[in-house]
Amino acid sequence: MKFYKRLEPKTCEQLLSIFREKNYEIKGEKLEFTGVGNKDVYNITAPFEDDNDMVIAGRVEDRDSEHSQVVFFVFRDGKWQPRENTKIFSLQDPFVTKIGSELVFGGVEVFPHPTIENALWYRTVFYRGKNINSLEKFAVGPDGMKDIRLIELSNGKIGVFTRPQGEIGGRGKIGFTIINSLDELNSEVIMKANLIEKQFIDEEWGGANEIHLLNNGLLGVLGHIARFDEEGNRHYYPMVFAFNPNTKEATEMKIFATRSNFPDGPAKRPDLVDVVFSGGIRRLKNGKAEFYAGIADAEAHKILIPDPFLEYEE
Repeated sequence: MKFYKRLEPKTCEQLLSIFREKNYEIKGEKLEFTGVGNKDVYNITAPFEDDNDMVIAGRVEDRDSEHSQVVFFVFRDGKWQPRENTKIFSLQDPFVTKIGSELVFGGVEVFPHPTIENALWYRTVFYRGKNINSLEKFAVGPDGMKDIRLIELSNGKIGVFTRPQGEIGGRGKIGFTIINSLDELNSEVIMKANLIEKQFIDEEWGGANEIHLLNNGLLGVLGHIARFDEEGNRHYYPMVFAFNPNTKEATEMKIFATRSNFPDGPAKRPDLVDVVFSGGIRRLKNGKAEFYAGIADAEAHKILIPDPFLEYEE
């Protein structure tokens, strides 16, 4: 495995070219959701266990709105339906992880922009508890930052992936820091995270979406890399890389799917047609993995892929 600390970042097009050379013939499937009326369900998590149920958290909203709720779904009779008597959160883009014995859940909170009239602003909020219904808010990220993710490291400390934009991160680059416990998570700590070197060119951006602790102590990072085209359309691709939390070095990113690997479907807006937003990966024991994603900000899909983290454990 090669870490590329001193190499130059590859662009979306260069990473896509490498992916296409592999000529994977894979095709995803749309997940069916009920119990939400005409609203869309997208930007889901991978299934996770909560009180003996396998649960998916999904962003639920009207096609023409950014005001969403995160609903927890269970699989019944071939479809995902809202789980009864379970909390609902007014958030976007949910994520979950386990820290010790606690469930840590988070999402993006949207609120009026403090200085721009009729515009929205956002921040990431974090909850913790023994299960979904006991979740309580315990931390809030900096205003204007999404894609903050946590992972319990092999030494018991907590890795924090960040995604600053603007003066520090441009259109969005991934940062990393380590805290001793969840009690230390706050905006100041998140803002002080160091950027991972040379992952994105300035014209493109990316972020971490879900972190896996690998069997050798490295971190398997599921994320996304994105760009605008000349017409202003957005293109989002799912990617992975390995990260060493001790040396702060990363492997080169690899794209493992594109929009064409999923069934055709609607988009929230014309500029979002080519968006695959990474939700989560469920690693299987046969060298395969299920990848869960939001598609075009309108649907939720999954696809069976070769386990993208296996090579980092060799």
